[in-house]
Amino acid sequence: MTENPKRDAEPGSNTIKDPDDWTTGDEKMTGAQASYLKTLSEEAGEEFDPELSKADASRRIDELQEKTGRGRNS
Repeated sequence: MTENPKRDAEPGSNTIKDPDDWTTGDEKMTGAQASYLKTLSEEAGEEFDPELSKADASRRIDELQEKTGRGRNS
């Protein structure tokens, strides 16, 4: 019987991947990224850039989460 990867807390798959390695990282950010990034930008008092790529938006989200404390596990 095989293990169920959905029950493994650390599946070791590609669920966490560096944005530099994304094959679609140069595409325009997704609507979900834009919405969340807009919210984070407002909370942090930072400017929102609607022209970011998917990879750059992901990096910016990480930066703003760090600054605001939002989206981080305690």
